[in-house]
Amino acid sequence: MENKVLELRKEIEKRLSKINDLSELDNARISYLGKKGSITALLKGMKELTAEQKKAFGADVNRLKSFASELIEKKNEELKQRQTELEIKSMPKFDVTSPANIASGSYHPITLVQRQCEAIFKSMGFNVEDYSEVVTDYECFESLNIPKHHPARDMQDTYYLENGQLLKSQTSAAQNAILKKYGPALINDGVPIKAIFPGRCFRNEATDACHENTFFQMEGVMVDKDISISNLIYFMKTMLSEVFQRDIKVRLRPGFFPFVEPGFELDISCLICGGAGCPSCKHSGWLELCPCGMIHPNVLREGGIDPDEYTGFAFGLGLTRLAMMKYGIKDIRDLNSGNLKSLSIFTDDE
Repeated sequence: MENKVLELRKEIEKRLSKINDLSELDNARISYLGKKGSITALLKGMKELTAEQKKAFGADVNRLKSFASELIEKKNEELKQRQTELEIKSMPKFDVTSPANIASGSYHPITLVQRQCEAIFKSMGFNVEDYSEVVTDYECFESLNIPKHHPARDMQDTYYLENGQLLKSQTSAAQNAILKKYGPALINDGVPIKAIFPGRCFRNEATDACHENTFFQMEGVMVDKDISISNLIYFMKTMLSEVFQRDIKVRLRPGFFPFVEPGFELDISCLICGGAGCPSCKHSGWLELCPCGMIHPNVLREGGIDPDEYTGFAFGLGLTRLAMMKYGIKDIRDLNSGNLKSLSIFTDDE
C-alpha cells in the first residue's frame, strides 16, 4: 500500500509539471482530489489492513492529499501569473509622455453664475451658507408662516419622502436655521445678519421652456434695526448690475409669499428677446427673477428674533433663470439635459 502512495505522488508531480493551462489544471485537481479521485480511491483498500496498518496508511494518504493540494495551488498561481504577463505583453504600446487627446471641460453655466453672485455678495459683507437638500416640513413650511393645510402649500407641488421629510421646494427652507445661527450675535453684539444660501430645489412641475422640476435658487436675508425696502432694492440692483455689467430694466410688483410682508416680485426685462416676448418669458417681455420682501414678523419670531425691535428683508434669486438671461439660453431644459454640445460654449471666466 505504501508503494501505491509513492507511485501516485510521482504521477502527480510528473503530470502537474507538464500542465500549461488552467482548465487542464482543474481537470487534474478533480482526478486526484475529487470524490471519485485517485487519492480517495486509495482509501478503499484499507479494509484489508490491520488496525495499526490502517493508522499508518491513513496518515500517508493525508500527507499525499496535502502535498497534492499545495502543488496544485502553487501551479494555479504560476499559471495565473503567466497569463497576466501574456496579457500585458499583448496590450498595444503607447507613449505615456504624449499629450492626451481629450477635450478640456468647463464649469456649468449655473455654477459660473452662482460663484459670481457669491463673490458679489461677499464683497457686500454677506456670509455664504450651505444647506441640506432634504429638509423637514417644519423647515420648508411651518417655520416660514405656512402651517399645515395652508392654501399657500398648493403653490408648490412637493416631493415627499417615506420618512415624512421632503426635497426642499425653496431655499427659504434655510431661513429659520440662519436666523437662529446668527441671531445671538445680532441681539448681543449688534452685528447685522447678512447671509446668502444657494442650493438646488425640487418641484413636481410640468416642464416647458421656462419651468423645470429641478432648479437652483439663492436665498438671501439681512436683519438689523431699521432695515427697509430701500435696502432690499439697493442690494438687488447692485447685484444685477455687477452680474450683467450694464444697467438692467427691472420692475417691482406686489406678490404674495406667506413669509414676507409686504411681498414683491422683482422682474427683469427679458434679455433673450429684448422685451419683445418669447417662450422663455411666456411672451410677456418680463421674466420673474426674484421673489422678495420684508421678512414676516412671525418668521422672525420663530427664529428667535424680536420683530418689534428688528426688521429684515429676504429674497429668493433664481440662479437658473439668471444663467438663462446672462448666457442667452432659450430653453431651461438644456441646463439639466447633459447635452455637452449645448454646454461646451461655456468657459470659466475666472
